[in-house]
Amino acid sequence: MKKYLILLLATGTILSCSETKEEAMVQETSPAVENPILAEWNTPFGMPPFDIINSDDYLPAFEEAIALHDEEIVTIVQNTEEPTFENTVVALEQAGSSLTKVANLFFAVEAANTDEVLKETANQMAPVLSSHSDNIKLNAELFAKIKIVYETADVTGEDKRLLNETYKSFVRSGAELQGADKDRMREINGRLASLAQGFGNNLLDETNSFELYITDDKEVSYLPKNLVAVAADEAKARGHENGWVFTLQRPSINPFLQSCTNRDYRKIMFDGYMMRGDNDNEKDNKVIIEEMVSLRTERAHLMGYESHAQFVLSDNMAETPEAVYSFMDQLWTPALNMAKDERLAMAEMMKKDGIDAGFEGWDWRYYVEKVRAERYGFNEEETRPYFEFTAVREGVFMLANNLFGLTFKELSDATKWHPDQQVFEVLEADGSHLGVVYMDFFARESKRGGAWMNEVRAQSNVNGMVTPIVTNNFNFPPSTSEGPSLLSFSEAQTLFHEFGHALHGLFSNVKYESLAGT
Repeated sequence: MKKYLILLLATGTILSCSETKEEAMVQETSPAVENPILAEWNTPFGMPPFDIINSDDYLPAFEEAIALHDEEIVTIVQNTEEPTFENTVVALEQAGSSLTKVANLFFAVEAANTDEVLKETANQMAPVLSSHSDNIKLNAELFAKIKIVYETADVTGEDKRLLNETYKSFVRSGAELQGADKDRMREINGRLASLAQGFGNNLLDETNSFELYITDDKEVSYLPKNLVAVAADEAKARGHENGWVFTLQRPSINPFLQSCTNRDYRKIMFDGYMMRGDNDNEKDNKVIIEEMVSLRTERAHLMGYESHAQFVLSDNMAETPEAVYSFMDQLWTPALNMAKDERLAMAEMMKKDGIDAGFEGWDWRYYVEKVRAERYGFNEEETRPYFEFTAVREGVFMLANNLFGLTFKELSDATKWHPDQQVFEVLEADGSHLGVVYMDFFARESKRGGAWMNEVRAQSNVNGMVTPIVTNNFNFPPSTSEGPSLLSFSEAQTLFHEFGHALHGLFSNVKYESLAGT
C-alpha cells in the first residue's frame, strides 16, 4: 500500500479537503514533479545535485527505475528477431541505466552519511533489489537468447569479454537451475540480502551506542592532546556538560589503546569493539551469521559445489580452497613464530610495569608502542604533525602529478552529501577533463567504519564518452578547536591506498560500463 501511496503523492492525485474543484483540476493537469535523482543532472560534469536531493527521494526513485528496467527487459525478451550480440547482450548492458544511477548514488551516500530514512530505504530495498536481479538472471527466455549468442556470435576483444562475463554471470546466478531449485534460489538470495543489511545496521548501531565517559582529568593527562580534544568535543556532542567520551570509531579507539595507561579502561574499549553484535541484545548478530552460513552453504549445494568457499573461489584466481590453504600454510608457521616472539617481548615488558597477569588483547597496542619506543626510539604520536591531513592529500596529488601528469582543481561550489567533503576536478596532463573525485575524510556516526572507494558514475563509451565520478571515504580524526586533523602513519598510508582505487576508476577506459571500475 505504501508503494502506491508514494506514487499517488508523486503524481499529485491526492487532494486535500480544502481544495476547490477548480484547484483540483489545475493540479490534475499539471505535470508531475520529476524526482531529482532520476532527472538529468544539468550540473558541471553531471555531478549529483545534492542541494535538491532529499533522503526520501531515493525510495520512489528506486521504484520508478526498477519499473523502467522491467520494461526494458520485456522488450529484449519479446524481440522476435534472431538473438544477436547487439540486440541481446548490448541491449541488456544498456538496460537499467536509471537503476544504476539511483543505486550508485544511494549506496555511496548511505554508507558515508546515513540517516533513519536511508536506513529504512536500505532495509526495504535489499530484498526488492535481490528479487529484481533474480527476475533477470533467472529469466529462462532471456537466458536462452544469451546462450544462443554465446554459442554462435563471432565477436572479439572487449565485445567477447562482455559476452563471456554476461553468460557467466547468468550461469553463476542459477540460470540453469530448474523448477523448485530455481524457486529456492530466489528465496535464499532475498533472505541473504535482508540478513546482510541487518548485520550492517546492527554493527553501526553498536559502534555508535558505545561510549567510555571519563571525568577525571588525571586519566586523560597522559593521552595525546589531539585525542583528548576530539574526546572533549564528542562528550559535548553527546550531551555531557564536561569530561571526555572515547568511542569505537578508529580515530578514537586506536590511539586510546596505544596510549592509555589504565589497563581497565583499555579492556573496556577493547571488549566494546570486539563484542559488537555479540551482546545478546536486539542488535546481536550471532543468529544472523548462523543463518547466513547455512543459506550460503545451501546455495553452493544448489550450484553443485561442496561449500560456499568452493563456489566463491571458482570464479577467482585461487580457484579452490585447497590452493588458498596451500598459500596460507607457507605463511602460517613463520608468521606464528614471529607473533609468539613479539608477544613474549611485550609480556616481559608488562611484567616490568609490575603487572602480574596474562597478556591480553587489550594490552597489545599499548605494549607495541612501548617496545617500539625502547628498541627504536619511535613514537607514532611524534609523527602526526608531519601528517596533517591536507598535507597528506597534497602529497597524494603531487605523486599522481609526478607519475601521470594529473592536476586537481577544487570545485568549491560543488554541492556535497556532507559539508566535510572536498570535491576536485581531475585533469589530464594536457588539461583535458578526466573525471571528478569526492573526498570524505572524517569519522562520524553516520558513516560506516573503514575506508573505501565508490563509483557514483562509472566510465563508459558506448554512445559517447561518459567520464567517471568517484569517491574516497575515510575515518580520520576530525579537526578540533585545538588544531587540525593529524594522521597516524598508517592512516596516511590508507589515504594513498584508497586513492589508488580512485585512480583505477578515473583511468578506466572501456566501452562497456559493467567492465569498468575497481
